Amino acid sequence: MDVSIVVIGDELLIGQVTDTNSGFIARQMAPYGWQVRDVQVVADDSEAITTAIDRAFSRSRVVITTGGLGPTKDDITKEVLRGYFGGEMQFVGEVLENIKVIFSKRGLQLNDLTEAQAMVPSSARVIQNRVGTAPIMWFEDVVRERVLVAMPGVPFETSEMFVSEVFPQLLAKFPGSGAVAHHTVMVEGISESALATILEPWETALPDYLHLAYLPKPGLIRLRLDGHHADGDFLNGEVEHYAKELIGLCGEHFLYDGDRTPAEILLERLGEKGLSVATAESCTGGNIAHLITMVPGSSVSMLGGVVSYSNDVKHRVLGVKNETLAEYGAVSIPVVEQMAEGARRVTGADVSIATSGIAGPGGGSDEKPVGTVCIAVATPNGVKSHTYRFPGNRERVIDRASATGLIMAVRAVCDIKI
Repeated sequence: MDVSIVVIGDELLIGQVTDTNSGFIARQMAPYGWQVRDVQVVADDSEAITTAIDRAFSRSRVVITTGGLGPTKDDITKEVLRGYFGGEMQFVGEVLENIKVIFSKRGLQLNDLTEAQAMVPSSARVIQNRVGTAPIMWFEDVVRERVLVAMPGVPFETSEMFVSEVFPQLLAKFPGSGAVAHHTVMVEGISESALATILEPWETALPDYLHLAYLPKPGLIRLRLDGHHADGDFLNGEVEHYAKELIGLCGEHFLYDGDRTPAEILLERLGEKGLSVATAESCTGGNIAHLITMVPGSSVSMLGGVVSYSNDVKHRVLGVKNETLAEYGAVSIPVVEQMAEGARRVTGADVSIATSGIAGPGGGSDEKPVGTVCIAVATPNGVKSHTYRFPGNRERVIDRASATGLIMAVRAVCDIKI
């Protein structure tokens, strides 16, 4: 099923807000064989919204809009949709009750503008927004067998309600033909182009009901094998067969059979061996600890972390020797190795990850340019370390360093014999 998305909001066009909703929606639908045909970003303008909807329906039977459903005067999507599909604005008591519940939970006082969100076009079917005040509206053209779903622009509202309510109802309305299957393999330590060169003969020989997608992320590549066939049992067997072949072709670069974040993989491997982890971070500023603790249940393995941004903290808390700092500098293998060992010592963790680098934009030199990051992982087996040169801006350097540190830890944990 093809889907078109219309993202509405002046704030998107002037760069104040970045659209994340369309990407999230696409990712949720892809495993079911649904594909986003196009994405349009338009202003809070009635003509622009109407033109975008016309174009979207010319390409897809399902259109999803996000944004423009708030209580302020610039949020005009609801009125535009009433004009597009017909009907009159009507008061829906259930929507008001939902708004009151939301406001009560947040400790807010209900006002006239928010109460007006209970006015909904009579041509729409309301899907209650359990996590926000803007009602989700389902417009259906029965004659042409097409649907438009208007969703709020707030990302957490869109993600929660799309997964729990909107997409299940779309699947029920437009049941697909045939079976869909997917298998993801995680690969690291190789560029996308180099990997594609290795896999090219195998990929070319894939049967026409299978397709390989390359999905790079900081520090790794997700290889997703997608399949579509009338016979579900046959397809599942084929996907599993070719996934095993794919893992074999990836060789030493294979990291994980499945689709998980590096932090999730690390915690899984630690849990299998009953091991604990801690962090000692300088240039990543606690981001590795953040990524780990974002995983539910991480407290089983995660003991703590030290953000040792200054040399003084590196020395006093982690025990990095002053003479080592003076001789090699904070961004060096000897320092980061002592940071990792210190993190194990002060927390009692079995495994520790340490980083020290130059995230930029300033602070680099000819010897240690911006993007230079030293990473060490300490385990009962000893310390492994490496100096990397990560390209990009400050955020990208931190993201790459964080992912790489986690992956190094996964490899080190796998080498621990219990």
